[in-house]
Amino acid sequence: MTKPALTLEPTFRSGLEKKVAEQLEKAGVAYAHEAKWVRYIVPEREAKYLPDFCFDTEKEVCPIIIEAKGRFGGGNPRFKQSNSGDSAKERQKLILLKEQHPELDIRLVFERASSPIYPKSPTSQGKWATDHGFKWSDKGIVPQEWLDEITAWHLSRSKTVATPIRKKRK
Repeated sequence: MTKPALTLEPTFRSGLEKKVAEQLEKAGVAYAHEAKWVRYIVPEREAKYLPDFCFDTEKEVCPIIIEAKGRFGGGNPRFKQSNSGDSAKERQKLILLKEQHPELDIRLVFERASSPIYPKSPTSQGKWATDHGFKWSDKGIVPQEWLDEITAWHLSRSKTVATPIRKKRK
C-alpha cells in the first residue's frame, strides 16, 4: 500500500502574501509560492530573485509573476530583513529584472499604493510602478482580470486547470 503524498503548506512572509494566496486559491488559479529563483545581474555581481507568486506548470514557465509589496524595502523582522535603507535596492532590483527578463510580466500588488516610496517622497508606490511600466493593483487585491489571464494561460496549455503547485521554498 502506498502512502499519500506529503503536502507542504507555504510559509508566507506577510499577511499580504497570505491574502493574495487566498484570492488565487478561491479563484482556482494554480500557483507556486516562492518556488523558483530568477537570476539577474546587479552591476558587478550576479544576484537571485525569489518571486512571491509564480504560475508555472511542471513543463512550462508562465510569464506572469505577482509580487506582494507592503512597502518597498520594508521587510519583516521575523525574516531578518532590514526595515530601512533597502527601498532603493528593492526598486532597482525590479527595474533590473524587467530589463534583463523582458519575457517576464512582473505585477505588483500593493497593500497601499498611495504610500510614498520612501519617507517624505512625493512619489507614491503606484506612481513609481506606472512610471516604470509595471502593472499594479492596490489594497492587496489581485484584479479579476489578472486571475482570468493566469487561468487562460493554464487552460491554453491543458484541458483542465492544473492543481496548484504549493512548493515550499528551498
